[in-house]
Amino acid sequence: MTRMNFSQKHQAFNTFSAQAWALCRPYFESNQKWQARALLAAIVALNLGLVFMAVLFNDWNKLFYDALQDKNASVFWAQLGRFSYLALAFIIIAVYKFYLTQVLEMRWRAWMTGHYLQRWLSNQAFYQLELRRFMARPNTDVQHPDNPDQRIQEDINQFTSLTVSLSMGLLNAVVTLVSFVGILWGLSGGFVFTLAGTSYDIPGFMVWMALLYCLAGSVLTHYIGRPQIKLNFEQQRLEADFRHHMVRVREYSEAIALDRGETVERGQLDQRFGRVLANYLALIKKQKNLIWFTSFFGQAAVVFPFVVAAPRFFSGAIQLGELMQISSAFGQVQGALSWFVDSYSSLAAWRATTDRLTSFELSFQSLEPVNKSLIATDSEALSGHQLNLYLPDGTQLLAAAHFCAQAGESVLLQGSSGSGKSTLFRTLAGIWPFASGHIERPVDVMFIPQRPYFPNGSLRVALAYPDTPARYSDTELEQALHAALLPDLVAQLDQTRAWSQTLSGGEQQRLAIARVLLKKPKWVLADEATSGLDEATEVELYKRLIKHVKQAHGAIISIAHRSTVAAFHEQCWVLEKLPDGRISGFQLRPAPSATAPPHIPLLNHS
Repeated sequence: MTRMNFSQKHQAFNTFSAQAWALCRPYFESNQKWQARALLAAIVALNLGLVFMAVLFNDWNKLFYDALQDKNASVFWAQLGRFSYLALAFIIIAVYKFYLTQVLEMRWRAWMTGHYLQRWLSNQAFYQLELRRFMARPNTDVQHPDNPDQRIQEDINQFTSLTVSLSMGLLNAVVTLVSFVGILWGLSGGFVFTLAGTSYDIPGFMVWMALLYCLAGSVLTHYIGRPQIKLNFEQQRLEADFRHHMVRVREYSEAIALDRGETVERGQLDQRFGRVLANYLALIKKQKNLIWFTSFFGQAAVVFPFVVAAPRFFSGAIQLGELMQISSAFGQVQGALSWFVDSYSSLAAWRATTDRLTSFELSFQSLEPVNKSLIATDSEALSGHQLNLYLPDGTQLLAAAHFCAQAGESVLLQGSSGSGKSTLFRTLAGIWPFASGHIERPVDVMFIPQRPYFPNGSLRVALAYPDTPARYSDTELEQALHAALLPDLVAQLDQTRAWSQTLSGGEQQRLAIARVLLKKPKWVLADEATSGLDEATEVELYKRLIKHVKQAHGAIISIAHRSTVAAFHEQCWVLEKLPDGRISGFQLRPAPSATAPPHIPLLNHS
């Protein structure tokens, strides 16, 4: 591991500072900027108020302890009364500082969460991020983030909380230092010593001692605690991986149970949790080393000012009150200068969280937006011209494709596994960003995936998704379920369940078809939409889909392998390899009763 020189460290610090500021700035320039700035200003004012109270308490120390030494009862009781209202003011300021700080953190977190949810769920970014994680493009340094749910839920929470607490802590330390360094300078007097026959006088000796003490402590703290930054980053990633795998076990519980895969999954979870524990053990060992030092540093700071000022007290140069005032002022200056020492573990966690959010932000910036000019949705037919498709790693999948489906037609898309059938459907849907050319498509199109998604909630919500169920009457919902051969679900419209786990695979596909029959689109594109059904049910449902699109003056395009489905289609588009084995062809082949259209070659390296 190479060590960075000063210039490299300075550059790295500037880069990190710019990244942290880039994460902070948007909220304070958003539509909530005035509330955010007002809260921040109030918190700053309250922090300054606490420093002012500390100055008053320091002055109170001298008067109170001098009264004790002089056995002056009247001054003692007067100062005790003064302490009561000073303490009351301190409590009020501290309470509202805590409250407003929490409000700012909550509002900032809420805004950032909404901001990143919007970016994650806009323009299919969530889909692209998952594609790129597993199929990273070559010649790029962009690291696509794992577990975006953890970035949004946990990292944002930590970032806002730590940013506010650390920044206010730094502000408090700076203001405290400015406020007390003059007091300590005036109280500490000079330090006179003789060297080689020459007498030297160091004014403000206690200030210099505090500075040297804390400078040495900060340097040692950095070198002892520096490994925590990387370990904190890894800990968050490993915890997220462990949690993500448990979620997958829950989602695929039936498949795992059928395969008797419990032992394998337990082994996978044990491995992930083992990595969590190993990293955490390394982290707490580094934290232990840091606590050894900071505990010694903090305890020594308690007696250090008494040791230095004791000779003046015993000589009678200062009284007990002034000694206590010196101790209090030294403690404030030392505490301000020790902010880095005391906050190092929090700084390490903040650095790790900032790095994770920065990489999350960069991943959004690196996404290639879906080509809006690729698809025109003002056509009565569905056609493609010079259509090129690519995989996320840059590999060309299909090249220069030409095709056309007119209203009233039914088309079957076939090809071997991996030939690009589903990718073509994704492109027609407008969610595949790695494409060029031109597509003309009707507006009223609905896609049926092989594995449909159903949100947790009532059945009417699952059936109407992504529309609100209020758009449809109970009669329409019930008719759709009957038409999809799901009469048993009619009485369950208001039942709330995890439908993706409650329903069988075939029932889920029928429910997806019920959505189509409910919403009545003109055009339907189905990707193995009936693969989980028995042939009799499949035939009946395809009859109803074909009847619907014919009545709506639309068309249906299907991906399917069964001959029972092929019988419902008049045309067949086939993705098949050419004889040389290097280039694949996208061949429009008609049904047996039609004449063969021209062959159109395409690339396929999948």
